[in-house]
Amino acid sequence: MNNRYILYLCFLMYFLCTFHIVPAQELEPIKLLEPDKSRGLPFMQALAVKASAREWSDKELNLQDLSDILWAANGLNRPEEKKTTASSAMNAHDVDIYVFVQKGVYVYNIYNHELEPVLKGDYRSQIMMTRPPRPTDSAPRPAGDPPSTDLAKAPPPPPPASNPPVQMILISDSERFPRGSKELRYEWGAIDAGIISQNISLFCAATGIKTRPRASMDREKIRTLLNLTDTHYVFLNHPVGYAK
Repeated sequence: MNNRYILYLCFLMYFLCTFHIVPAQELEPIKLLEPDKSRGLPFMQALAVKASAREWSDKELNLQDLSDILWAANGLNRPEEKKTTASSAMNAHDVDIYVFVQKGVYVYNIYNHELEPVLKGDYRSQIMMTRPPRPTDSAPRPAGDPPSTDLAKAPPPPPPASNPPVQMILISDSERFPRGSKELRYEWGAIDAGIISQNISLFCAATGIKTRPRASMDREKIRTLLNLTDTHYVFLNHPVGYAK
């Protein structure tokens, strides 16, 4: 081993330590618990109390609650057919649920009912934004924005008043659709994300957990962190936690 190679290794270790770059493989997968399908309010009562939260306790979600909310969102309910609790255009399962918690970022594997590690570190506060820049007709759209649909002109809602213990990001990979134009794949992905979002909201209403669907977030930061491509669309986020 020559001196130049040793010097390179030393510099690399210094860089990693200085900037706290930690590979995802240092995180272990989280095997989720079997969902408790007997819990929660009856459907109509859940609708009666459903509301968007703005404050959360600092208490971390326990594993059972995290397991149940992910299964309710888009878990396998007919394993033999690979069908889930959320409908999906052409059964493409195009929407991934990325889970941001204090120790890292995970993605929900619906087939194994577990969280797979993506990135170590706490990025929850970094992915939220108060007021994203408004695009103009002449300005190029960032990668991953709708291909032909005008974005809303109204300002986004204000950020949550407190930081939730969990941030769930719903991202559609349009390449999973076996056919369809770019515009149609975007539309299908948006619909699929909305169905999952409603499942999250209804589960939380039925169990007393607090959430709200939000479109306002730092999409470019999320795209960079998760190394997304132009075929990925970042649609919605759900802050989730217990009542404050």
